[in-house]
Amino acid sequence: MPTYLRYFIIALVSILLFVPFLGQVHLFDWDEINFAECAREMIVSKDYLRMQIDFQPFFEKPPLFIWLQVLSMKLFGINEFAARFPNAMVGVVTLLSIFYIGKKVANEKMATWWVVIYAATWLPHFYFKSGIIDPTFNLFIFLTFFQVHCIRFGRQKFAHAALAGLFIGLAVLTKGPVAILVSVLSLAVYFVLNRGLKEIKILHLLLLAFTAIAVTSLWFGVEVIQHGFTFLKEFLSYQAGLFGQNIADHAEPWYYHPIVLLIGCFPASLFLFQYTRQRSSDQQTTIDFTRWMWILFWVVLILFSIVKTKIVHYSSLCYYPLTFLAALQLYRLSQRQVELKKLVKILLLCMGSLWGIILILLPVVGMNKAKLIPLIKDPFAVANMSAAVHWSAWECIPGLLYLIGIWVGVLLMKKHFIKGMRLLAVVQIFMIQFTILHFTPKVEAYSQRAAIEFYESKKGQDVYVQVLGFRSYAYLFYTQKSASLNPNYYNEQWLLKGNIDKPTFLVCKIQDADQYRVLPQLKVLYEKNGFVFFERLPIEVK
Repeated sequence: MPTYLRYFIIALVSILLFVPFLGQVHLFDWDEINFAECAREMIVSKDYLRMQIDFQPFFEKPPLFIWLQVLSMKLFGINEFAARFPNAMVGVVTLLSIFYIGKKVANEKMATWWVVIYAATWLPHFYFKSGIIDPTFNLFIFLTFFQVHCIRFGRQKFAHAALAGLFIGLAVLTKGPVAILVSVLSLAVYFVLNRGLKEIKILHLLLLAFTAIAVTSLWFGVEVIQHGFTFLKEFLSYQAGLFGQNIADHAEPWYYHPIVLLIGCFPASLFLFQYTRQRSSDQQTTIDFTRWMWILFWVVLILFSIVKTKIVHYSSLCYYPLTFLAALQLYRLSQRQVELKKLVKILLLCMGSLWGIILILLPVVGMNKAKLIPLIKDPFAVANMSAAVHWSAWECIPGLLYLIGIWVGVLLMKKHFIKGMRLLAVVQIFMIQFTILHFTPKVEAYSQRAAIEFYESKKGQDVYVQVLGFRSYAYLFYTQKSASLNPNYYNEQWLLKGNIDKPTFLVCKIQDADQYRVLPQLKVLYEKNGFVFFERLPIEVK
C-alpha cells in the first residue's frame, strides 16, 4: 500500500473515531467548562488577548487553547461540539504524527502498531473527545522531544532546533512554564545517561531557546506591555501553588498516577512489562528515541507524583512514551523477535477482566441503586443517585462481549499473536466508543445534569444566577451570562441580603442548603439530584 494512502486511511479513521457525537453530552464541570467559558467570554467581550471568567481576569492559563476554541465557536457556534472540536483535530494530528515519527525512528510496521495501540487505549482515546487543555499541550511537548532527537540524527540540525523551540513555545502558550520544567529536566537526565549531548551543540540549544522565547513573547510580551506584570505574577503564583499545596481537594497518595496509568492506559501499559534490553540489530535512531521516551515517561511520572495537587490528566503526557514503548514491544512480538511473557498474558487477562466486570456491573448497579443507597454516607452522592436514569439488562451485553473478546484475543496471541492483538484492539476501540456514546451521558445525568438544565432555563434572561458553597463554571456557560453592569453581583452577601435590582437565582448542594433555607428572603423553588435551587426577588417585584 502506498504511504500516502496509509496517511489518508489514518486521517479518515481518526476523524470517524474522534469527531462524531462530540456535542451529545454537556460539558463537564469544571475543567471542560472552564476553558469553554473563557473562549465564550473572549467572543462576547471581543477582548482576545486576556482570559476572563465571569468577566473577571483569569490568571491560571495562557490563551493558545482558548484561541483554538474561539475559532471553533466562530465556525460551529457556542456549544459543546465547538468546545471539544479542537482536541478532536489534535487527535487526528496525533495519530498522523506518531505514524510519521514511528517510521522515522523505527519502521512502518512499528509505526502502524503505535497508531493501533494509541487508538485502542482507554484514556489516550477518551481525551480526544474532551474539551480540556492537555491533549493539545501534550502534542506540542512530544513534538519538541522528537525535534530535539532529530537535531542529533537529522541533516538540517538548525532547522530542527528552531522547530523544537517553536513547539516548546507553543506548549508554554498552551499551559505555561511546566513545559520548560519538563523539557529542561528531561534534557538534564539525557545529558547524564548519554554522557553528553553528542551531536547536539550549544548553538542548537541557543537557537532553540531563542525561538521559544520569541514565540512565547508573541503573547506574554504583548500582555506585559499592555497590562504590566500582573498576569505573570498571578500566573506564576498559581503554578507554584499547584506544586506546593493541594488545590481544590485534589490531594491523592504518591502512587495515584502510576495506578491511573496502569488501569487507564490498558492495554498499552501492560506491554511495558514485556520490556527487553535493546537489541544489537536496533537502529541507532530507535535506541536514541527509546531513551528519550523512557526519560520523558519517568520525568513526568515522578514530577507529578511529587506535586501536591494530583488530577488524572496531569500524567497524560506519559501517554506518548507509554504507547511508543508498548508499540516497540508489539512490533518485536509480531516479528517473533521475542515471546509474549507469561506475566504480560496474565496481566492482560486480569486487567481486561476487571474492565469487563466494571462495564457489566455498571448497568446492574444502575438497576439496583435502591439497595446501594443505604450504604452511601455522602448526602450529595445519595441525592445524585436519585436521578431518573433508565437502565436495562441488555446494557450488560456489551460488557460481556468485551470480556469474551479480551479473553479470546489474549489466548489467541499464544499461537497467532497478530490475529489476537488485532482482535484485542478492535474490541477495545468498540468498547471505548460505546462507553463514550452510551454510558457517559448516564454518568453526566447523575453528576450534574439537574443543575445544568436549571442554568439553561435561565439562558438569555435578565437575572442573576450564582452558586453557593461550591466551585462551578457551568452557570456562566449555560446561562450565556453577559458582563454584569452591577459590581455588587460579585458580592455573595449582596445577592443574599442586599438591595438586589434583578431576580436572583442561587444554587447550592444539598448538604449546604439548611443555612440558606432559614433566610426568609429566599424561596426554595425545588431540589433535584443533590442540588437545591433558590429564588430571591427584588423588593419592588414582590
